[in-house]
Amino acid sequence: MPTGKVKFFDAERGFGFISTDDGDQVFLHASALPEGAPAPKQGARVEFGVADGRKGPQALAVKLLDPLPSVARAQRKPADEMAVMVEDVIKLLDAVGNQLRNGRYPDKNSATKTATVLRAIADSIEA
Repeated sequence: MPTGKVKFFDAERGFGFISTDDGDQVFLHASALPEGAPAPKQGARVEFGVADGRKGPQALAVKLLDPLPSVARAQRKPADEMAVMVEDVIKLLDAVGNQLRNGRYPDKNSATKTATVLRAIADSIEA
């Protein structure tokens, strides 16, 4: 079976391309991925079958060989530090909730800071 690397994959549209070890390019549709597998990341090594599609070679029965190590996961904070940060965010959101109960939205500056903190926490947890 041929092998290669994922050149790119658009999870929303459900397709991408694989660069084979021979230098060719093969179309990759989401239906060729293993059931329940996450969308492959750029550079992920794959093994696959090939069939002639309407517009050229198309990958079949794709198998992820070695998932790329997550840089974010390697650099994420320890769980006990994240717990403290989450508790602080709860206090921040409680203050925002109290303002909203009193009929006031947070001012623009405060709202922007709150949104930035929430995005950072979400990224840290998701990593």
